[in-house]
Amino acid sequence: MELNDIKILLVDDETDVLDFMKYNLEKEGFWVYTAQNGAEGIQMAKKVNPHLIILDLMMPKMDGIETCRLLRSLPEFKSTLITFLTARDEDYSQIAGFEVGADDYITKPIKPRVFTSRIRALLRRLETEAQAEIITAGDLQIDRERYLVIKDKKEISFPRKEFELLSLLASKPGRVFKREEILSKVWGNDTIVGDRTIDVHIRKLREKLGDDYFKTIKGIGYKFDA
Repeated sequence: MELNDIKILLVDDETDVLDFMKYNLEKEGFWVYTAQNGAEGIQMAKKVNPHLIILDLMMPKMDGIETCRLLRSLPEFKSTLITFLTARDEDYSQIAGFEVGADDYITKPIKPRVFTSRIRALLRRLETEAQAEIITAGDLQIDRERYLVIKDKKEISFPRKEFELLSLLASKPGRVFKREEILSKVWGNDTIVGDRTIDVHIRKLREKLGDDYFKTIKGIGYKFDA
């Protein structure tokens, strides 16, 4: 997908912040739309169907948490990238954001180059989203639209990151995915996660699907064996 095809919706009640983000993202070649509160943001999202929505956490009338929750309840925005932009960095607010379906968290104030770098890292996930909605790998069917895995005619639900990791590996059976590539495509380069994060998620996938699907390539990464 070309940059000039990507639509980004900015939702913030501060005009100067909106202007800052809009200016820097348009310089990068994105289509940018704005709204100044949560309710307005939802209406604009329905109108333009953006690839990425950036929500301020603290807004009057409807805050970012409630806006995100309502967006995720609508089928058309189930897989849309959503990140919060906020001056608050308390752990509880980040947890609340992720619990309602946010993909990332950006803390204000932020420098222009850092901001656009974070946005590019988020948008790289669209490469994975652009793959076929249903992946058939061995005796598994991976339904990307419903976030479901079907094995032995039984549906298995996974948390978002476990599903994205499985979907990435299964998209090219036999190919070795390096750890750096996995972190970039599933978590984003600028999301701070521990080195053990991938290992923990692989362990959880093995617990649910069995050991045979996932091969560890020592010192390099993982591959999916169908």
